[in-house]
Amino acid sequence: MLLFAASLTLPAMAATQTVDHGWQFRLVPGSTAAVEHPGASIWHPAQVPGAVQTDLLAAGLIPAPYYRDNEAKVQWVGLADWQYRTTLQVDAATLQQGHVDLVFDGLDTFADVSLNGHPILSADNMFRRWRVPVKKLLHAGANTLTVTLHSPIKRLQPWLLKQAYALPGEFDSAFGDEPVGKQTANYVRKAAYQYGWDWGPRIVTEGIWHDVRLQGWDSLRLADFHMAQPHVTADVAELQAQLDIDSDSAGPVQVTLHWRAPDGSTQSLQHEVVLKVGDNHVALPLRIDHPQRWWPVGYGAPNLYDFHVDIARGGKTLASADRETGLRSVELRRQKDQWGKSFEFVVNGVPIFAKGANVIPQDMFPNRVTPARIDAMLQSARDANMNMLRVWGGGYYFDDAFYAEADKLGLMIWQDFMFGGAIPPYDEAFRDNTRIEAIQQVDRLRDHPSIVVWVGNNEVETAWESWGTSLDFKKAQGKAESQRVEQGMRELFDHTLRDVVASQSPDVPYWPSTPSSDYDTKANVLDNGDYHYWNVWSGDALPATAYLGVTPRFQSEYGLQSFPALATLRSVLKPADLSLDSPVLRAHQKFDKGKGNQRLLMYVEREYGKPKNFAALVYLSQVMQAEGIELAAEHLRASRPQTMGSLYWQLNDVWPGITWASIDYDGRWKALQYHAKRFYAPLRVVPIRQNGRTQVSLVSDRTTPFDAQLRTRVLDMHGKLLQQHVQDVHVAALASTRVADLADAQLLHGADSHRSMAVFDLLDHGKLLSRHVLYFDVAKALDLPDPGLHATLSSDGHQLTVSARNLAREVWVDFGKLDARLSDNAFTLLPGQKVTLQVHSDADPAALRHALHVRSLAGATVDTRP
Repeated sequence: MLLFAASLTLPAMAATQTVDHGWQFRLVPGSTAAVEHPGASIWHPAQVPGAVQTDLLAAGLIPAPYYRDNEAKVQWVGLADWQYRTTLQVDAATLQQGHVDLVFDGLDTFADVSLNGHPILSADNMFRRWRVPVKKLLHAGANTLTVTLHSPIKRLQPWLLKQAYALPGEFDSAFGDEPVGKQTANYVRKAAYQYGWDWGPRIVTEGIWHDVRLQGWDSLRLADFHMAQPHVTADVAELQAQLDIDSDSAGPVQVTLHWRAPDGSTQSLQHEVVLKVGDNHVALPLRIDHPQRWWPVGYGAPNLYDFHVDIARGGKTLASADRETGLRSVELRRQKDQWGKSFEFVVNGVPIFAKGANVIPQDMFPNRVTPARIDAMLQSARDANMNMLRVWGGGYYFDDAFYAEADKLGLMIWQDFMFGGAIPPYDEAFRDNTRIEAIQQVDRLRDHPSIVVWVGNNEVETAWESWGTSLDFKKAQGKAESQRVEQGMRELFDHTLRDVVASQSPDVPYWPSTPSSDYDTKANVLDNGDYHYWNVWSGDALPATAYLGVTPRFQSEYGLQSFPALATLRSVLKPADLSLDSPVLRAHQKFDKGKGNQRLLMYVEREYGKPKNFAALVYLSQVMQAEGIELAAEHLRASRPQTMGSLYWQLNDVWPGITWASIDYDGRWKALQYHAKRFYAPLRVVPIRQNGRTQVSLVSDRTTPFDAQLRTRVLDMHGKLLQQHVQDVHVAALASTRVADLADAQLLHGADSHRSMAVFDLLDHGKLLSRHVLYFDVAKALDLPDPGLHATLSSDGHQLTVSARNLAREVWVDFGKLDARLSDNAFTLLPGQKVTLQVHSDADPAALRHALHVRSLAGATVDTRP
């Protein structure tokens, strides 16, 4: 019977020993750090995969890095050198094999490795895999493996300080370990976010951060198995099973390929292949008629095929491997039109409006990111009607589990290469190191149908063109050196990485930077390529209404900050820290060196007024973020096809901080995540008011058109109907359809704009498909009555009924420190309306009932009316 493995790894017919037990660690003897931290200079148990910081934490040698201002207390760790060791028990059978390799799937980052006292490897790239033949150095019984890890800052800083200049970087250290403007992060292939970002702490990790394996093999080794997809349509999938085989001998082998379709049917084929000694690349053609294609969520099923390959000689299977993949075609369509040049993803011939967010690492320490955390984040994205996530380029390439789950959920992945805004060096050795990294990562991930684009970097191109640090650099260094730096970037991002994707995964498009125009013109322009918009929040700190004046081809970054849930803050802060200007709270705000809290308050007060207390500020910050991003996202969706994508910044958090995330570090949904579920819905009525006029659009991601009714009502805050209009509308497929353009006077008919609202309902024979409530002024100018909220929790704690006597805007339900996910939240109730919410929680119903708290905008601010 044919069995298919779910794993994406490549298990060979070989003796593979995972080296994950018995590890110990310590500071390198004789170092200054060893004198200052004697407790860390003796051997302690270590976890592999892991990081020095998490091992120190487990040993009780450092405080919890996220608690209060402990970040400063752990900076010494990343400035020290460390040793790891373990004992490999090797038996005679392993030594009898023709080859024995030691494989490191990830070393962070400068690492010298020795086996039984013999140096075998000097690693210098966090993102590479390292394979070393070690049979000659092994003996039966106990063997000692030692890994010495060097601080990347201390390794590079003496060299950098001797150079004529330092390349423009990202964020200077807040702890004085690097001189201002002299950032070492540019020069090393390591996760840039660990050097500090405007949403996360500075914790420079070291460690053995991925698996270590001792792998023995005879005769041949299957190094890679890839299902290439040169041509996929509804009628036929023309594929290639591509095998990389390392063989000790020349001669024929039998290659058998089995596959199972999503409907359970199976097929197979067999080829005889003649191998040569050494490396062999084998490509076997395969045709599948009427393939069950992989579709993004909302457009069809995310169908996946299982492929299994066996390589045999003389009836004996020598190697096997499995791949799970989806069959689909992907195009990044770039066509000249009336707005410039398009930027849209086309999957299986269908143009897709990309709805989603940017993803950053889920923790400062990658080893703490479990499959359960990955699954929860991706499921939250899908639950919020997202169909695309961008893996941001300042972090690291995620584990296979992330992409496998995205495959299953039908989430498209925009995958950056790991460059995060800093200008890279132009030397050939750095570029060659990156090229090997790129080949390894593309090869590892290329069978995931969820990956629909590879992108060279995050903001390197636009940083070089327009950021102040780069402009100052060009002025200081002159034209000739500036051209060498620029040419080096062009060589890396326009040639090296583009060529890797073209050779290793040609069925997936490549884009050189985000934002970019693919070198047609400058980066970050409205009429060509993708766009990052930060004049709201950053830059000029414009109000959210400024989003309406920006209509790019694809908006891949924009955002507003908010506080995380109060329960999340309380998990890392003391009650005395919960004030806007407390030093500890400022330590958890990384924008503008802690000044972001004042900017956040300014945004809240501009729209909503002065918060009554800190809890109200937390709530209002989330409302402000949610309503602001909703305005932007709906403007972008209503602008289809001029705009074909909305990826807000950002989906998740890396620690319990004050950031742009819609899901906080503890996994709690903020108001924005609930709003996203509505503004990214497949059908959406979108009224956008600007300059006293409201344009109403019907946005549909459905692939077929239909007829419906649009009901427009004007109500006062107590529910009195002031006027109503119903019209027949046609909702076009995969489109935004403008159906009304109304002046305030047409809607209000003399009603008080501060005591009235317009309600737009999209109806299908009386069934409500979408609703949008529109107001005629900023929230603080409205005369919001006491909503008369009432909430009742069912006896089993699984249902919550909430009702309102008068308008209840931005109703927020929470259960304090108890974790509970609601089917909806941050919603508006019309006067007299009642909703029943599903409550998902492991907490006792009585405890939930006791902790239940319901609020709305009314009463959240200090009343300043005369």
